[in-house]
Amino acid sequence: MRNRTLTAPHLKNQLMITRQVNVSVKTITRRLKAVGLSPKRPARVPKLLPRHKTGRLQFARAHANWNEQQWGKILFTDETRIQLWKPDGRGRVYRRSGERFAECNLAQNVSFGGGSIMLWGGISWESRTELIEVNLRMNADWYIRNILEEHVIPYAGFIGYDDFVLMHDNARAHAARTVVEYLEAVGIEALAWPPMSPDANPIEHLWDTLKRRIRARNPAPNSIAELRIAAQEEWNRIPQETIKDLLRSMPRRMQAIIRARGGNTKY
Repeated sequence: MRNRTLTAPHLKNQLMITRQVNVSVKTITRRLKAVGLSPKRPARVPKLLPRHKTGRLQFARAHANWNEQQWGKILFTDETRIQLWKPDGRGRVYRRSGERFAECNLAQNVSFGGGSIMLWGGISWESRTELIEVNLRMNADWYIRNILEEHVIPYAGFIGYDDFVLMHDNARAHAARTVVEYLEAVGIEALAWPPMSPDANPIEHLWDTLKRRIRARNPAPNSIAELRIAAQEEWNRIPQETIKDLLRSMPRRMQAIIRARGGNTKY
């Protein structure tokens, strides 16, 4: 039963196997509800191996006492994919019996989300980078030429090299030897980021904010070209104070990882 999502039918089967007791799913559901348990969608988190947990725990302990100024000098970067049409599964309609397939009650799916764009961005205490559309098959050379040279180096100059640290995750293009050697050659310090740790990166929450703002636009983007424009406009409209609030959460994120012994957290 370890690492498995427990459902009422699964519990029914387990009771039959281990106790030879035949209990209905309805009875199990009532019993669970009586003790305050109700069905919820499971949280989607990265699969953490023991080595991942060890690395995450070591990182959190090493940075547990960092202050606002230390976190503020880091440029947190990441990539995200935004689909043109992607229903979130939360919508509800009010209808009469027998009207399920009436035109006004349908949520129509579009193959492959109608297309998508992949974006790169970075945030720090005082500012943010431009929002850049990246190649879906980005490799190390493309990353150096189009991201590091064009955007990270100028941003480091803006912040000041002595006060600048780059955070990027362990994606293949980021961790390539040519990228490591390039950063060393230009004097950019890169934060040693633990693998499988999106919950520690505050920009992940900003991506969620950006996507919600795009979905809330009226009218909503109806083409990839409109999606590009919407993403840029909404990225620039996010208040800098929102970014500062996310950076202020870093001590709490570190403590959450420590409490979880390197495991997944609510962030």
